Amino acid sequence: MESVGRPRTELNFENATLEEVRRAMDCTPTKKGFRRLQALLWFYEGKTHQEIAALAHFSERQILRYMQAFNACGLDGLIPGRSSGRPRAVSQDEMKEKIMPLVDEPSKANQSHWTAVKLHGWIKDTLQIELGYSTTVRYLHEQDYRLKVPRPWPLNQDEEARQAFCEKLQSWQKDESIDLWFSDESGIEGDPRPRRQWTKIGSVRTSPYLGEHIRHNVFGAVRPKDGRLCSMLFNHCDSDTFQAFLDTLVEENPPVVGRRALLVMDNASWHKVKRLNWHHFEPIYLPARSPDLNPIERLWLRLKADWFNGWIAKTSPQLQERLIEALQSLFAQPSLIQTQCRPKTSL
Repeated sequence: MESVGRPRTELNFENATLEEVRRAMDCTPTKKGFRRLQALLWFYEGKTHQEIAALAHFSERQILRYMQAFNACGLDGLIPGRSSGRPRAVSQDEMKEKIMPLVDEPSKANQSHWTAVKLHGWIKDTLQIELGYSTTVRYLHEQDYRLKVPRPWPLNQDEEARQAFCEKLQSWQKDESIDLWFSDESGIEGDPRPRRQWTKIGSVRTSPYLGEHIRHNVFGAVRPKDGRLCSMLFNHCDSDTFQAFLDTLVEENPPVVGRRALLVMDNASWHKVKRLNWHHFEPIYLPARSPDLNPIERLWLRLKADWFNGWIAKTSPQLQERLIEALQSLFAQPSLIQTQCRPKTSL
């Protein structure tokens, strides 16, 4: 017989659906949380307080407390160690729909660029939302945003030509009779450009340099399908060095009957000299000002970040030795090349 003189708490079924309760039971890491959620599940199935208390081995007083916790905090109120805390000042949906588009395009908010400080102030002044600076940064991280240095980008690209090229790339990748290669050259400096580093406020982090202008050029071609790489080092770029690289590429990758070999590259002058002998490779040129469509560019960025970030070469042979070691590490990791050089098929 139910007690009298005290109002019976009614469960607020709008706080969670039956499916959400079952998912929470599957994900709860503790036995205590599972038992509480199981008692809640029995309410959804129409059992009485007395029946649930008997099945779960809880007192009716405990059942009442769990109901009150569920009504106040939803499923989080029943999971041990979870606290609802203060409600979010900006929901994740609001952040995604109202604020992140402005982060992507600062001009929509009459800004040229954003820093976390500027964004925090704008949210506070314009949206009249009391949001802490650290909370602003946390919300940005929740949306998978990180602080990066923008890459210079040309304004006068031919978007129609770029889209058409992406469609060709897509068709070439699907053609089993085509071997698709991407080629490019990159300069490696003995004094690399300093990169962003965590530094304590009030202190200065330095990056040493020699100022000797030591430099080597690396020629490379990758086949993303299987992670194959061909590479050579030169001290300059011209049609003669490029021809030497082509000859080596052909020697290491001879023609196969019934297969086409396409070599995609940018519009550098030494790529278009008429006397070049392409052997069995067919030259394919990228649309103008479209380095993002050449995936080997990402491989060079990875190589520089892994091997030349904060590393200083005192002599040219020292730089060459380091570069050879870096390239050998790539030769041994075809899966890494496949990941880094996956062709871009849409803008």
